[in-house]
Amino acid sequence: MLALVADDMREVDAVIAHRLDSSVPLVGQVSRYIISAGGKRLRPALLLLMCGALDYRGAQRFNLAAVVEFIHTATLLHDDVVDESTLRRGRATANESFGNPASVLVGDFLYSRAFQMMLDTGQMRVMEILADATNVIAEGEVLQLMNMHDASLDEASYLRVIRSKTAKLFEASARLGAVLAHAPPELEQACAQFGQALGTAFQVIDDVLDYDGDAGEMGKNLGDDLREGKATLPLIAAMQRGTPQQCQIIRNAVETGGVDELDRIVAIVKETGALQVTRDAAAGEARRAVDAASQLPHNGYSQGLLQLAAQLLVRRN
Repeated sequence: MLALVADDMREVDAVIAHRLDSSVPLVGQVSRYIISAGGKRLRPALLLLMCGALDYRGAQRFNLAAVVEFIHTATLLHDDVVDESTLRRGRATANESFGNPASVLVGDFLYSRAFQMMLDTGQMRVMEILADATNVIAEGEVLQLMNMHDASLDEASYLRVIRSKTAKLFEASARLGAVLAHAPPELEQACAQFGQALGTAFQVIDDVLDYDGDAGEMGKNLGDDLREGKATLPLIAAMQRGTPQQCQIIRNAVETGGVDELDRIVAIVKETGALQVTRDAAAGEARRAVDAASQLPHNGYSQGLLQLAAQLLVRRN
């Protein structure tokens, strides 16, 4: 389905390359390092697919696709500093290569450059959507920080974090496509619902892969969430379904960030059926995305959006 917007993505890459220009060499060096690492580029692709589904062909779709990629990249730079991560997309993180101060400050540059680019649209609604999204993402980051090493976290609290931290930019990307196309309010809301559900499913599956993925394919270390003290849904479900002894092993690991018993914890997650519980939760979000997409015009792009939701459930990296 991404082949539908392959030409558009090349235009977005050209915008990104142009707008990364800075008179401070380190800014461009760090920015290009993380952006050139690749990644799925799902957020800009989602915006472009939504524009296609709603028959918007204006050049602002390239500009705003670059904006959401800049915002996403800024969050990655800050996340890796907060989480003390050393590996992303199969190579050293920017903070590992350039240090924490450079990563934080270049993340700030990308945020501010994104807001400069928003002004090009001349639409206050665009500014409103993206300002709200960046604020909610920041709140999600703080919520996650507060929840670190809390083994009593429940599914509702977990979902609140990922709908703020991850799904909000998916939601904004899809909504921006509708705004550019001047879609009516009810259709704009359906696009936003699609994006939120898609982003939630994406993160839930990402949390599955932390216990059921391949480090080489994923480009990050397995068990990183546990090492950071994050009680993600696979662990929450395993503690709900496991024996008291199994629950205590996981609880101790979450509270201490210890990975000495990672192999045992992975086995518990699998034995208790927690992975299937988590995949079922992702499937529920994917169905919600499909329901929202049913309100879009029927064309190749809307079919691509439906395929995108389905593909998330079988992703392995």
